[in-house]
Amino acid sequence: MSEHIRYTWGQSSLGDFIVACSERGVVAFEFADRREAAVEALRGRLPESVLEQDDTGLRLLAVELRALIDQPGGGRDIALDPHGDDYQKKVWSLLREIPVGETTTYGALAAQLGTRDARDVTAAIASNAIAVLIPCHRVVKKDGALSGYRWGAKRKRALLDRERRAVSFQLASVASGRLG
Repeated sequence: MSEHIRYTWGQSSLGDFIVACSERGVVAFEFADRREAAVEALRGRLPESVLEQDDTGLRLLAVELRALIDQPGGGRDIALDPHGDDYQKKVWSLLREIPVGETTTYGALAAQLGTRDARDVTAAIASNAIAVLIPCHRVVKKDGALSGYRWGAKRKRALLDRERRAVSFQLASVASGRLG
């Protein structure tokens, strides 16, 4: 029996994106510079699935995701259905534990998984199809430099900058509330 996957398009300040959902949750949330290529890539990753464009049914989700790109920090209540092997899912779960506005390294993630070799971690991160909600953009090189990002280094930098600003704003708001 094939899985039914619905998808729609959204527009954000960082470009167009596609979001696709199964009955269980989001299977893909990807920035897409070329729509036809994005749908074909989705088809390639989910060959047993039936894809259906559902602009009406997924409109509110697309609006929520657009808001998360500009105002990070939410989205924990959005159901996810990441498709990958057990190791990839472990890595993706660790990514979701990285606090908004913070980063970690590939090596630190590998150490959490009990290995010193970060290559498998890097491969699992590169295969993540759920941007922002599984925050692979929060992983950097051990010297703090940005490394590759599936959807482009400019987007990675923008997401990190937005998260840091959001955290700074929240901290300033809390401090002014206590002092005022």
